[in-house]
Amino acid sequence: MYLFAKRRSEAEQMVLRIVTGLVVALCLAGAALAQDFTGRARILPDETFARGTDSGVTMTLAMTQGVPYRVFTLDEPARLIADFREVDWTGLGADHLTRANGINEARFGQYRPGWTRMILDLDGPLALASSDLRIDTETGQAKLNLTLKRTTAEDFAARSVAPADPDWGTPLVANVDPARERQSGNGKLVVVIDPGHGGVDPGAQRGGFDEKDLMLQFAMELRDTLVRTGEVDVFLTREADDFVPLETRVTIAHEARADLFLSLHADALDGGGARGATIYTLAEEASDKASQKLAERHNRADLLAGVDLTGQDDVVAHVLMDLARTDTMPRAKRAADQLLEALKENGNPLHSRPRRGAGFSVLKAADIPSILLEVGFLSSDRDRANITNPEWRTQTATAITSAILEWAIADAAEGQLVRQ
Repeated sequence: MYLFAKRRSEAEQMVLRIVTGLVVALCLAGAALAQDFTGRARILPDETFARGTDSGVTMTLAMTQGVPYRVFTLDEPARLIADFREVDWTGLGADHLTRANGINEARFGQYRPGWTRMILDLDGPLALASSDLRIDTETGQAKLNLTLKRTTAEDFAARSVAPADPDWGTPLVANVDPARERQSGNGKLVVVIDPGHGGVDPGAQRGGFDEKDLMLQFAMELRDTLVRTGEVDVFLTREADDFVPLETRVTIAHEARADLFLSLHADALDGGGARGATIYTLAEEASDKASQKLAERHNRADLLAGVDLTGQDDVVAHVLMDLARTDTMPRAKRAADQLLEALKENGNPLHSRPRRGAGFSVLKAADIPSILLEVGFLSSDRDRANITNPEWRTQTATAITSAILEWAIADAAEGQLVRQ
């Protein structure tokens, strides 16, 4: 086992700080006879737990085999991040870890190809004091023991920095050509569909369903419906249960030279009053408090998942300035209006105020008309039943397809007038 400690300041050198632990669990000859190590490591839920102590928290993560890992903490909000080389989290519930005083929330899932991530939201400054992976030489099973100790806010902040790996903490953004010129109706329309959330970010969770799974399923069905028309090329921002940073989702739209960007969500709001489809376009100020809170939660997904956003621009403010110099925003609003009419004609349940605006970062592309569709709310029993109904999804995908095609015709005609 190799444990690497990195220190970034004199203050941090005064205390033990484990920023990154990369552990290579080598299979001993005896263990190799006892277990097949060619498969993916699986978590062992019955042996995984966390306990509160007088000084902090101790926890044990049990796995079928040892894997490379690293552990670190991040501040604002306080959270512990643990990355593992391909761990299957099936069977582990958040309550296995949140029973301990000191841990408010727990999330785990795919983070990037080849790596999974566990995120623990802490109730205050709990510094990582020790990290120890033990492997049973007879069974090959591994246990990662972590110890967190209470400390001051200042000390926690000094210890809590993202590992100095340039391709881990920031979105993978490629150098891409500018988006193509406004579509003219000649050739196929290019649509990028963005299934919200994914991987370590499950989105809303209600009734045994995760938003990330339902939106991926619906996105694939909508893609197939659009492609069958023969008039649309479709790209998805993700095609599996992967975590994709918001910045990368927009980059994918640029790489695809998209004519339209559609982000799909099915959120949940406390109180259960929200229900019905809602369509958003980018706005400097949210049209209401609920939309503002929803956008803030969506925009914080990267932060909570451990993406290092240090030095990122205030993208919404910059995008709004760009939009003031282009015709993209009116086109996006017309697409949203067309979609609303199609859903209304299809008989889809609509929110009492179905057309709204908010500062969703995923809608920031200045040169691509972008809309966000909440197909319903998982916190609504009616909406959840609809979204999980294949027949309802088929009808809704057909309505959305009709709206996109009708918008494309009108948009191309208007573009011809502008060019003249």
